[in-house]
Amino acid sequence: MTQEKLQPFINRYNEINDLLISPDITSDIKKMTELSKEQSNIEPIVKKAQEYIQVLEDIDENKMLLDDDELGELAKEELKELESKKPVLEEEIKFLMIPKDPNDDKNIYLELRAGTGGDEAAIFVGDLFRAYLRYAENNNWKVEIMNSSESESGGYKEIVILVKGDHVFSKLKFEGGTHRVQRVPATESQGRVHTSAITVAVMPEVDDVDVQIDPNDLKIDVMRASGNGGQSVNTTDSAVRITHIPTGLVVTNQDQKSQHKNKDKAMKVLKARLYDVQMSEKMQAEGANRKEQVGTGDRSGRIRTYNYPQGRISDHRINLTLYRLDAIMNDGLFDEVIDPLIADHQTKLIEANGL
Repeated sequence: MTQEKLQPFINRYNEINDLLISPDITSDIKKMTELSKEQSNIEPIVKKAQEYIQVLEDIDENKMLLDDDELGELAKEELKELESKKPVLEEEIKFLMIPKDPNDDKNIYLELRAGTGGDEAAIFVGDLFRAYLRYAENNNWKVEIMNSSESESGGYKEIVILVKGDHVFSKLKFEGGTHRVQRVPATESQGRVHTSAITVAVMPEVDDVDVQIDPNDLKIDVMRASGNGGQSVNTTDSAVRITHIPTGLVVTNQDQKSQHKNKDKAMKVLKARLYDVQMSEKMQAEGANRKEQVGTGDRSGRIRTYNYPQGRISDHRINLTLYRLDAIMNDGLFDEVIDPLIADHQTKLIEANGL
């Protein structure tokens, strides 16, 4: 770590300080807000950089005093302390310098779909959904069901939820992909272990300014809702299906009795999916597109395995295996899997950015 790498952050921080007190900026609320947010984002690294630079200067100063008859021993002790502090600060600064994902602070749409395995896959969609609910409760997040399609055998063929709270995307963005479950289904009379798979997609919630949709590009159909949903759900044309013609994306919602509410929810999910497609086109080099997240629902594209007979959960991206399946699923302790994923991602970013 060199002072030259850190100086631009300090210079920009000081520049923003000067701009924030200039008459041109104080009269422009929008610009003032943007600058304040930028300053807030770089403030942690600036404080660490100033501390680090001070340590470097103190090291040089103490080295010059090593041969001093009166201060040499004191300088030697201080130098030992400073030299041990230097690498700690360097590591902290490296993590602060990692480019921030612009979506990290956003809420998300979490979409779970049954894949290979029929009824058992649908049941596991319900199990994983409830585990995510508990994880959300642990983080004081709020969850709203946007759309669901229940399975006759229990669970869900598909469920889409909106998760709101602090740093939701930054925590759950690595959940996207194929999740494989190995266990004895309740319908299995001979006690044989079956393997099923479901897919999870993670999409950041977007504002209207993030995605512009031409109304002429939409085909909106209304229909009679099916399945559970209240006394009148099957007697009125309340279900809504929206097709985005240019991309072929289709979103259906029937959870509400009101056609208007179903349309509103479907539009929000459609915007999130379109934004996800746009972002994936920019991030294909990182393999972060939605197609790779979701895969085909086949077992071969798995990112994680939940093995119930062994009480084991394995994340195949970082070769992590924990024999804590019951606690993670029943108590929503996903940080035990998610934190190592985040740490691995940060390490790769540090290497990629030459920090």
